[in-house]
Amino acid sequence: MTAITDRQKLAYIAGQAADARVNLEIETEGMTLNMGPQHPATHGTLRIVARLDGEQVISADPVMGYMHRGYEKLAEVRTYPQVTTLINRIDWLGSFANEVPFILAAEQLMEVEAPPRAQWIRTILFELSRISNIVLFLGDMAVQLGALTPVFFAFRDREHVLNLIESVTGGRFHPNFDRIGGLKDDLPKGWLDECKAVMVKMRKFCDEMEELVMGSQIFEARTRGVGVIPPDVALQYGLSGANARASGIDWDIRRDNNVGLVYDQLDWKVWTHVDGDSYARFWVRMQETREATKIVDQLCDGLPKGPIMAKVPRIIKVPAGETTPAFSFTNTTGVPICDMVISRGAGGWNINGCVVDDPQQHLGRGAPAVVEALAGSGVLSELHIGVSEPSSRP
Repeated sequence: MTAITDRQKLAYIAGQAADARVNLEIETEGMTLNMGPQHPATHGTLRIVARLDGEQVISADPVMGYMHRGYEKLAEVRTYPQVTTLINRIDWLGSFANEVPFILAAEQLMEVEAPPRAQWIRTILFELSRISNIVLFLGDMAVQLGALTPVFFAFRDREHVLNLIESVTGGRFHPNFDRIGGLKDDLPKGWLDECKAVMVKMRKFCDEMEELVMGSQIFEARTRGVGVIPPDVALQYGLSGANARASGIDWDIRRDNNVGLVYDQLDWKVWTHVDGDSYARFWVRMQETREATKIVDQLCDGLPKGPIMAKVPRIIKVPAGETTPAFSFTNTTGVPICDMVISRGAGGWNINGCVVDDPQQHLGRGAPAVVEALAGSGVLSELHIGVSEPSSRP
């Protein structure tokens, strides 16, 4: 065996160092990665063309429209009760929450109000639907960053919530439980106690996720300062929900725009975060899950007695003539921007009137801009721009 001299060792080390310097100086062009539309994370709905430099995302271009299902056209040839079954399928993660906006709109058109007990039960199921949705997000975001255990915790505890929804409605993902004027059935015996026990488990889940995920240095390194959305950009893009609140925008439609449920009779908090990054969005959803369990506890404790269904015709039809549901647009602080009255006559829908509040403050912020466009289109028959009195709002 030939011995290696010191001179040869030094020459080898020098050669390796030279190679290292060359490698450091070489510039790579990056990588273009297509995610979707056939990808486990997109379910055939979305394609993202991402340019990467190592682990850093340089740009991401979304390409949408792969899964247009035509719900609007399908609804045109169905009765109002049949549409409830249809909209259950729009977002299978939303489950019960899908039904509520349509039912409330139909009730407003028919001038029907659900009994108080039905409104409270709707709000309970609405929050349970939000919990099951957000819990899946919390576990899925962690697994996308390489942490497997949290997603197993999420599926484990989400099952408790889905079982609650199923025991009331008969469906885990497609409840079809709402009816125009109320609900299909009342709560089963013993359900409220079981629901409160599950809320305790969900708060424990949040504690586990906070320690397991948010306490991880790797998670913080991959989410802090990543995907920052400043408040002004969030408003320009029309972000809502937890995404907007994670950018410091203190606005929640449940609190700031009466949605026809009973949130105004409860004591609860809207959570915000000022950073606007991925960490903030995860954090806000974590706090909202905890807050939702407290909301459900209040609803279970204060649930009124009484009927669950108002008196409605056996055949649901929009009354002949005109109905005038009013739509109120507010800014992120809850200050009204404009009020709009829409009527339905023989010729279809018409925008009869609109009042824009304080144009110096609000013009160019979404709703007034839409109103201006409608005014020039001939659809809007009456437009008032100025400061309106509260009593003039529909």
